[in-house]
Amino acid sequence: MTTFLPFALPDIGEDEINEVLDSLRSGWLTTGPKTKRFEENFAAFTGDGTEAIAVNSATAGLHLALEAVGIGPDDEVITTPYTFTATAEVVRYLGADPVFVDVDPATFNIDPNRIEAAITSRTKAIIPVHFAGLACDMDALMTIARKHALKVVEDAAHALPATCNGRMIGSLESDATVYSFYATKTITTGEGGMIVTRDPDVAKRCRIMRLHGISRDAFDRYTSTKPAWHYEVVAPGCKYNMTDIAASLGIHQLKKAWSFQKKREAMAARYDEAFHDVPVILPPKAPGGDIHAWHLYVIRLADDAPVSRDRFIELMAEKGVGCSVHFIPLHLHPYWRDRYSLKPEEFPNALKAYEHGVSLPLYTKMSDDDLQRVIDSVKEILG
Repeated sequence: MTTFLPFALPDIGEDEINEVLDSLRSGWLTTGPKTKRFEENFAAFTGDGTEAIAVNSATAGLHLALEAVGIGPDDEVITTPYTFTATAEVVRYLGADPVFVDVDPATFNIDPNRIEAAITSRTKAIIPVHFAGLACDMDALMTIARKHALKVVEDAAHALPATCNGRMIGSLESDATVYSFYATKTITTGEGGMIVTRDPDVAKRCRIMRLHGISRDAFDRYTSTKPAWHYEVVAPGCKYNMTDIAASLGIHQLKKAWSFQKKREAMAARYDEAFHDVPVILPPKAPGGDIHAWHLYVIRLADDAPVSRDRFIELMAEKGVGCSVHFIPLHLHPYWRDRYSLKPEEFPNALKAYEHGVSLPLYTKMSDDDLQRVIDSVKEILG
């Protein structure tokens, strides 16, 4: 019987395991010295004077970042329907409304040319999503944001490490950037995320709000050599802090971020070469000189493909290869569809991307034989 090849697996080594064991033995299980070290390392990684605030998920990070830049009831935040629901649900957490703008048909990133038409007097921010690890056109987005005095919070869940015009995502002129370290991401802490910003006020607010709105970090209070039990609650915050156990993974995963990216890039290139004569549209590459994080490798079945997208996934599963779909556009889901009276045809590019798109396995634990197995399966099905 053929062993099933899953869609994704984390790549955890002995360094990560030993760091977790060290944390368990140290007695620091929640936010402590390892989390602080991970934050410092991450800020150095993104560079350009950034600060990094570790949280327990990218969803938490987006929520905190939007709250910190002032999003509140009745505001509008422009984003893409071609994303996971977390991107938009955090807007609702704050009593604001997401306004969806269709994607570019080639990149699946939000189309800057459609943004200005969606701006109203209630619009306060834009959330671009760097789909699959390919950076959005941030120059165009930032030009629009400056013109209309809008905040920008980047959803970089897929984008470590990616660049835009030679600059690391996270170091641009946006107000904040949020990364995900979920188990399937390019680096992982199991569950976790990171907010990166150059705005000290945003950083301070995120730190306070990630732990119940308390004015002092619990780590600082518990490690002080002098009595430091006193604290003040200055806002109704959240419980969004990262644990030292998770940060222990992140410290060593971050060291591997570039080597992981190089392997993903090489695997994507091998897929590209193998599928040049198959009825699919290959994923776009980063512009010359820029870096694609290759979190996902998404092919689009051509109109003349011999099977439908859904049947293709079924046949791949029969061959023991796991695939996925990124994403089911938000305007097709009951909550978003019904709340905002959205119709499938309102976002034709996102709809077509969904109907034809398939994410193939692409992760650093895959062997050459695993990669070849995916290639052979795709070619056998699509001929």
